Amino acid sequence: MRNKNNHLNIVFLVLIVLATLVLAIEPEGATILYNVSETKNASPAGYVNTSGGTFTTLVLYAETQNPRWKAYAGNVTGLLTLDDANNYTIYRWTDVDITGEVYTSRSSDIDWMDINCSSYSNITYEEGQLNHTTTSADSINSTFMYKIHKSFYVGEVFIKNSTCRSTVTWVNNTEQTIAENSLFQEILLSDGNNLVYATPVENNVIGFNNKTYDFQMIVAENTDFNMPNTVYYFYVELV
Repeated sequence: MRNKNNHLNIVFLVLIVLATLVLAIEPEGATILYNVSETKNASPAGYVNTSGGTFTTLVLYAETQNPRWKAYAGNVTGLLTLDDANNYTIYRWTDVDITGEVYTSRSSDIDWMDINCSSYSNITYEEGQLNHTTTSADSINSTFMYKIHKSFYVGEVFIKNSTCRSTVTWVNNTEQTIAENSLFQEILLSDGNNLVYATPVENNVIGFNNKTYDFQMIVAENTDFNMPNTVYYFYVELV
């Protein structure tokens, strides 16, 4: 059972992947080498001290950690390899520039040949699975409200710029203006059955907290507190 006090966790991940070059190139499952989770501390209570017989009108402001989402930020390392079906290696390239994409999904079995932009029905189905309300300001549908992002390949599938639902995460504690060249873009994809969050790999750039990362992502969490935490599987494609 998930504790009702669990909030949005920021998990710092370092990922390593062995990208196997075979006839059909597609994202590989990532090995998670390290992770640390944290959440914000509760804000102290404000107070007023007024005299008896007075009437006070207040305007209150609060920032509440959102339990319907969680975040991941981290770095990617890896290599390119030529392996056979039994994972025997004939050659590896270890000194490679880290470029490509990070993907995550609730599914451990993505059909990468059928990957494409997520449809509205893909999004609403995922919201139903996680007990999100489509019309809420923090639903998946409302959070990924744009269609602005760069072009990229998922394996052999070309995702054209500004065709999929997207958003961008913050940089240096500041909201970005979304554009095709924005840092830390996040795009919604689907293989027809499973929703996939995708983000192009940056190269050691300043992230949300003024530290350097290769990727940042937010993913939806189940709003039913009687359910266990939602497991996400990570994939990386190095190009």
